[in-house]
Amino acid sequence: MGRKKAAPVRVVAVLNARLQPLDRGEIEDAFDVAMSEQGFGIRTVGGGTLLEANGEVSQCDIEIEIDEFSDKAVDTVKGVLGAMLAPRGSHLLLPSQNNQRIAFGTHEGLALYLNGTDLPDEVYRTCDSNHVHAECQRLLEGIGHVASHWQGPTETALYMYGRKFEEMRQRVGPFLQAYPLCARCRIEQIA
Repeated sequence: MGRKKAAPVRVVAVLNARLQPLDRGEIEDAFDVAMSEQGFGIRTVGGGTLLEANGEVSQCDIEIEIDEFSDKAVDTVKGVLGAMLAPRGSHLLLPSQNNQRIAFGTHEGLALYLNGTDLPDEVYRTCDSNHVHAECQRLLEGIGHVASHWQGPTETALYMYGRKFEEMRQRVGPFLQAYPLCARCRIEQIA
């Protein structure tokens, strides 16, 4: 009689990333493609987004199922997510291992908050937050990218992740000083 195959084990990748559900879904899809192409018995089975009281995303998680649980499988999950987007402060939660937490992630995060209420009406008529998004994406090429956004009642946020916060801030700084919609914006390190 053959040995009974062990049931898959679930782990949760808690990403210290401010990602809207659709943006998190893109990472889940890319993760599944990478796992399938490599022939690993590892796949996403769900995910969630934690919101602050004001509706802004604070972090997200991805539920992952591993057919053959091992240290190597855990390292594979960390490595693939780390190559995609895993800001400092991310961790794997292993419910089957007494909720053990394994820290991972090296990306740093920059949140750019555009002031949505205190600028002259002319600025809001003639400027576009989509232009800010596109220009930040261009300026961060090779060191980071704009990963998500949030539209609040008084601010619009763009969430950027890359190698180093300071490097990203320096790259986008001249544009933020020159573009009228970026007047009175604020920058916050988020990872």
